[in-house]
Parts: sequence; structure tokens; C-alpha cells
Amino acid sequence: MKPINGTAELCTFELDGRLFGIDVQQAQEIITDQPVTPVPLAAHLVQGLINLRGQIVTAIDLRECLGLPQRPEKCRLANLIVQHKGEPVSFLVDRMGDVIAVDESMFEPPPETLDPAVIELILGACILSDRLLLILDVGRIIRHAAALHATNA
Repeated sequence: MKPINGTAELCTFELDGRLFGIDVQQAQEIITDQPVTPVPLAAHLVQGLINLRGQIVTAIDLRECLGLPQRPEKCRLANLIVQHKGEPVSFLVDRMGDVIAVDESMFEPPPETLDPAVIELILGACILSDRLLLILDVGRIIRHAAALHATNA
């Protein structure tokens, strides 16, 4: 199944030097330098909570979620606020990229070399002129984080 019909716009970002993207319609906003309050006994990929203009939002560390190495301590984070079922969730990313348009002809299945657990979180890949873009499934990532959190509770 192709996640792209025709042309889609993707909001891109980097994690550990790799390029990822989500459907731009799911992206609400980007904020930086937002303090994250840890949550005791939360799943390891739930970094904590942030205050978004008075609304408490769960912050999910996408590096943890995708099995990537921990980010360096001094690394600045960006919070990519996404909408899922009308609720905001923060994805912690290393660096924001651009909004790019991709055509369905550019779409390919996720690389088979990825961990099977990670493949479940990826809709597919697009080969750009200079690098590979992995398209994430926002809903699956949030359900994955919620399931891990439930097992820790």
C-alpha cells in the first residue's frame, strides 16, 4: 500500500543524521528550547511532558522509538508538535528540515535492513537526489508509545 497518492507535502526532520518526514497536515508547529518534565515510571521513549501554552503535552523521543543512539547531552532539541485524533503530541527531533513535495512515483517500501519493530513505524521511503527519506506513521508511533507506557504502569 502506498501512503502517497499523487503528490504529498512532507515536514522533514533529522535524527542521528538521518532524514525522516511526516505528512505536513499532521504537523501543528515547531518549538525549541522547551523544558521537558520527566514522568516517573514512564516508558523509556516517553521523555516527559511539556507545557504548550497551558496545555500539557506528552513528549516522545523519536530516537528511542526508532532504536537510534542517544543524542549527545548538549544537543539542542526541537519539538515537532503533531496532531493525532485532535490531540497534540510532541516528537523530540534533533533538527527540523524543510517541507518538501514528493510524488507517489518516488515512494518505495521501507528498507528490509531495518529492525522489524522499526519497519512497523515507517510507511515507506523516498529516494531524494542526495539522501533517503523515511516517512513515519504518526499514529503507529503514538500507539507504540502508549502501549509501552501501559506496560510500565
